[in-house]
Amino acid sequence: MPERRKSATNPDLLATALFDVAAESGLENASVREVAKRADVSIGAVQHHFSTKDEMLTFALRTLADRILSRLTRPPAGTDPHVVLFQALSQLLPLDEQRTREAHVLAAFAIRAVTSESLADIRRTMLFTIRTGICAVLIGIRLPEAETRAALLLATVDGLALDAIGNPGMYPPHYLEYALESQIKLTLHDMEIHDALGSVG
Repeated sequence: MPERRKSATNPDLLATALFDVAAESGLENASVREVAKRADVSIGAVQHHFSTKDEMLTFALRTLADRILSRLTRPPAGTDPHVVLFQALSQLLPLDEQRTREAHVLAAFAIRAVTSESLADIRRTMLFTIRTGICAVLIGIRLPEAETRAALLLATVDGLALDAIGNPGMYPPHYLEYALESQIKLTLHDMEIHDALGSVG
């Protein structure tokens, strides 16, 4: 039996292996042994970087959160708010292979975070950062109750993503895009009504 690699091991490689296992068979199956097997390294190589499974999970979720947030950089001023919101929120929907895999892993981490304060803290920070970005866009267009509406938009996407990974046949990508477009239009339509009433008054 060939000796498994150790020298080439790094935390990012192990996080990727963990994502693969979690996306395919759930986070509960992402043991140190299974991650080592998927990464083609020894168990000792994994333990060299992470002394416990919780340390490995914490690093993996932080890595995933950073990856998603890096795609949500704010565009230049003057960009259509509808486009800005769609581009940002669609990163959380399973619209292609990568985002489907991420949605599966995020859902698994959400369950695990219920009993893990370290994972819950990373998840809260990620969601707060996304919600703050959405809120900034809504404040920029003078939408009333921007913070609440930002929370509702994010909750809509979370719910769509969860339903889609559980029932992919009922929620194909084109439907998810349509649903997100519709929700954003409803939110911005409220702004238009508010502006119209303000001009009448």
